[in-house]
Amino acid sequence: MRPKIDWFLLGMATAVGLAFAFPSPGAKGGWLQPELLNKLGVAVIFFLHGAGLPFAALKAGTLRWPLHLVVQASTYVIFPLLGLALLAVAGRWIPADLQLGFFYLCVLPSTVSSSVAMTVLARGNVSAAVFNATLSGLLGVFLTPLWVSWRLQTAGQAFPVGAVVLDLVCWLLVPLALGQLSRPWLAERVTRHRKLVSRVDRSTILLLVYTSFCDSVQWGVWAGRGVALVAATLAGCLVLFWLLFLVTNALGRAGGFPLEDRITAVFCGSKKTLASGVPMAQLIFAGNPGLSFILLPILIYHPMQLLICGVLAARWGRRPEPATR
Repeated sequence: MRPKIDWFLLGMATAVGLAFAFPSPGAKGGWLQPELLNKLGVAVIFFLHGAGLPFAALKAGTLRWPLHLVVQASTYVIFPLLGLALLAVAGRWIPADLQLGFFYLCVLPSTVSSSVAMTVLARGNVSAAVFNATLSGLLGVFLTPLWVSWRLQTAGQAFPVGAVVLDLVCWLLVPLALGQLSRPWLAERVTRHRKLVSRVDRSTILLLVYTSFCDSVQWGVWAGRGVALVAATLAGCLVLFWLLFLVTNALGRAGGFPLEDRITAVFCGSKKTLASGVPMAQLIFAGNPGLSFILLPILIYHPMQLLICGVLAARWGRRPEPATR
């Protein structure tokens, strides 16, 4: 029997290739308008999840406090501590601005759309992923600049908390609420067209992969900085990701979590957001001549995590359905 080709994995490779060949359309300010297009994709995903997810299931997801503690502790405690450990070991060989960039990566919030979409693909606990992705973004508004301020030993700069919260409400919470309100009319159709909903999720991820690589190519991350420096940053990002993967998996097993919850913990606890990371960096590090080095780890980590998590999601998503009686 010939092995079945996963179009999603092929699509990710194609998206990366297209980004290197044609970065301008998907880069910031490109004719695809990725800033708006990605937000619209997030809104579509959360609207469909709201329409297809019974409120009781969403409520049940919010009550899984052991899982939520693992996810948020992974994002804002374990990840920063691992970053500090990495810098303690290898900091002497890393430029100062890049050291700050690694630490900044470690204290960023988790992603929103891709964390949930990957959880959907892997058949994890979607309601808990929605809750944790939302909570992580809200906590990051306060915790990320506090961690950076601690690292820099300064009070930090003013941060537009209201604008960030408003953005989350507009593009995530409002579509989710509208989806919930539309359940009397759309729930049955969403269930019937589950494959179409899955295609929308996967297409959004491919869009994120493309636009993420477009920005990094357009900003010259892959050229002009030195192959050795980029390779070292990639190696550091890989080490951090796999350490978080092992830690979250171990915590899930120690807590007796079912596989669906462990999947959610891995995808929500190991991811870092580029969409919020870049504008936050431009505010926190305004005027810093080393801003490009500070952004380098998140520019590499973000597409890397999408590629790795895409493979993991496809693998977990192919597991057999549980037997029913």
